[in-house]
Amino acid sequence: MSAARTPPGAFPQYELGAFLRSRRERLTPREAGLPDGPGRRTPGLRRAEVAELAGISLSWYTWLEQGRVRTSEQVLRAVARVLRLDAAETAHVLSFVEENRQPADAPTWVSRNLLSLVQVMTPHPAVVLDPHWDLLAWNAGYAALLTDPARLHPKQRNLLWLVFRWPPARTLLVDWEDDARALLGQFRSRAARRPHDPRFAELVDELLSDSDAARWYERRETAGFQPSVRRFRHPGVGELRLRYVKLAAVDEPGHHFLAYLPDDQVSEDALRRMPVSRETGRGDSASVNSPCPTARSVP
Repeated sequence: MSAARTPPGAFPQYELGAFLRSRRERLTPREAGLPDGPGRRTPGLRRAEVAELAGISLSWYTWLEQGRVRTSEQVLRAVARVLRLDAAETAHVLSFVEENRQPADAPTWVSRNLLSLVQVMTPHPAVVLDPHWDLLAWNAGYAALLTDPARLHPKQRNLLWLVFRWPPARTLLVDWEDDARALLGQFRSRAARRPHDPRFAELVDELLSDSDAARWYERRETAGFQPSVRRFRHPGVGELRLRYVKLAAVDEPGHHFLAYLPDDQVSEDALRRMPVSRETGRGDSASVNSPCPTARSVP
């Protein structure tokens, strides 16, 4: 199944324009405070209506949707207001402002301090992700809850891949559809900021081979991270309610520390019943301050 996406190497303005167009077409005149009027053939608002309400010229807004121009934060905020974008969608739009478009590259190593933090979280699952959501380090609690990433091909050690392409995920995650759609929305927002990144392009191609992901990706849904409770149905210990916590690594820009914390005593007890070791796994591209060639454990 095919789905619309920014071609690898395309300008990010193309993605921004396509996103604005999709949101313009879903907004009714009534929602924008305009009369419906007879004989409307355009789905949603007309470009001229958006331009007038945002206080910009029709030509400029047309070029914006066509991906032909870059614009300011002030203009994008005005357009976001007219299109009734929510907080996550507005943040997504503002990420296309030139000075915010290209985040700095993340280091390819994980510090000893961060590895130690991952380890001491056991039996609570914890993992370190890079900007592509590739798994750089994980503890035995994470391996026991989902699967041991060390057993996967290096290209498959990715949070998106596990949710969409690893078959047990659809049984393990009780609310798989809601969780998967939210995760995909977060990924789309991040990938749009790096249109020339080959790893993001590779992940998009992999995701689009899944019919559910392709359908949702075509809708251009975006989302920001929200702390939430996720329900797991583990074959060994039953159902768990785990709070999904995400922290940015200040001394390692681009890396994020994720932990799953029990939401109740039943879940705490279930985590402690899972057979885990005290080891910490590391991906092929992660190490203690220098790249390491193979995945291994740190005592």
